[in-house]
Amino acid sequence: MAKILVTGAGGFIGSHLTEYLVEQGHKVKAFVRYNSRNFWGWLEKSKYIDDIEIYSGDIRDYDSVYKSMKGIEYVFHLAALIGIPYSYYSPLAYIKTNVEGTYNLLQAAKEFNIQRMIHISTSEVYGTAQYIPINEKHPINPQSPYSATKASADYLAKSFYLSFDFPVTIVRPFNTFGPRQSARAVIPTIITQVLNDKKAIKLGNLNSSRDFTYVLDTVEGIYKIGLNDKTIGEVINIGNGKDISIYETVSIINKLINDDINIKTKIVSKRVRPEKSEVQRLVCDYSKAHKLSGWKPRYTLEEGLEKTIAWFRENLNIYKEGIYNV
Repeated sequence: MAKILVTGAGGFIGSHLTEYLVEQGHKVKAFVRYNSRNFWGWLEKSKYIDDIEIYSGDIRDYDSVYKSMKGIEYVFHLAALIGIPYSYYSPLAYIKTNVEGTYNLLQAAKEFNIQRMIHISTSEVYGTAQYIPINEKHPINPQSPYSATKASADYLAKSFYLSFDFPVTIVRPFNTFGPRQSARAVIPTIITQVLNDKKAIKLGNLNSSRDFTYVLDTVEGIYKIGLNDKTIGEVINIGNGKDISIYETVSIINKLINDDINIKTKIVSKRVRPEKSEVQRLVCDYSKAHKLSGWKPRYTLEEGLEKTIAWFRENLNIYKEGIYNV
């Protein structure tokens, strides 16, 4: 049993990871962003809330981060600004959160001499695949301000390992989906529109393809890789190993929900990334993760989608389907 700090614990992946760590018997401190409503994100209604220590702070504030480290053995760092479209509007906000926030955590963790920091990256740092599947030796080629700040944070984390012998592991998930995901992500965008009986699904680029990984696979991968001594100093991909186009994804989701063969897709210009910023294809090579930790995905795309659709069906009222939010 370890005392673990999870940043971004109130978010999509962070909340699932926090609950998973509790299930594994660990003592978990959940770092959630301070707000006047004392709102804890997706942990608000967690069945494990009585077993989680909530810490309200801001990773952009070093004092806040430093105080959160007291008594901590491991840090899983997921807190970040993640919306790619909004990074075109406010790149500086991403620099302050994703780069400076990561520095604050690394420095504070080093000061407290914690056992390990597990830094969560993103497959977006690779840009459009130059070869497939993408392994950890693939060139880094960020194509958006978001992915540039995540790549910068990765290099910063790696530098602490190389410069100070500070134990860091970088986990690089490919496109995670599942219950609680933001409606600005493509799979929730499709699901919410189909569940609302839309006959024309509004989307951006239909031809790009992604390696979609169910959130419980992502969480299990983060855990198995993060607490494995063989992974210190390493960058490790986790994904499903297969890609599918957005157009095909619409078809699968529609068939799982209502088998309406007449549904159409409509490209909306404001949902399309700038041409040079669009990542066309991502496919994961997770062989390193399997070799070092034994992890491999357990859920097929269809199995994950069925579970995701069931959750969205029960929680559809909390999503503003008709509003596109960058």
